[in-house]
Amino acid sequence: MLPTRALSVRQPWAWAIMFAGKDIENRSWQAMNHGLAVRGEIVIHAAKGMTQQEYADASEFMASIGVICPPARYLWRGAVIGTVEVTDAVKEHSSPWFFGPRGLVLRNPKPVPPVAVSGALGYFDWQKKRIAAFPEPAKWMLPHMEKPEPVGSLL
Repeated sequence: MLPTRALSVRQPWAWAIMFAGKDIENRSWQAMNHGLAVRGEIVIHAAKGMTQQEYADASEFMASIGVICPPARYLWRGAVIGTVEVTDAVKEHSSPWFFGPRGLVLRNPKPVPPVAVSGALGYFDWQKKRIAAFPEPAKWMLPHMEKPEPVGSLL
C-alpha cells in the first residue's frame, strides 16, 4: 500500500530520485515552509510539465556528476513513480545534488509501476488526483528523423 501523501517533482529530477541516487530534493524557502515538519515515507509524483530547457539544464548537471540522464521521451510524466523516505529538511548538505536554498533529505527510493495522476504544488493526496491517461510526449521529446533525399534529385 502506497502512502497517500505525495510530492510532485519535475523530470528528470524525479527519475534521478528513483534511479540515480538523488538524495536531496531542492526547494525554495517558500515551498519548504509548507513541508518543514513532514518526515516519513511519501510518494514521488513526476510532474506533467518539463520544458526542453529544464531537461537540458538537468541533463547537463547530471553529466557533471557522472549520471547519464535517459532521453526525455522515456521519462514518465504526470505519474506516481515511486516512494521515498523524507528524513530531514536542511539549509546545507554535502550531497552533490544539493544546490538549495533548502533541501529535503531523501533515502530508500522504491520505484513502482507508474500510475497516471495530476499533480499539485506542495504535498498532496495523490489518490484524489488520478487521471485516465499519461500525457503525450512534447514534439521536442520525439526523435528527430533525417530528411530523406528527394527521389530523382538533380546532382
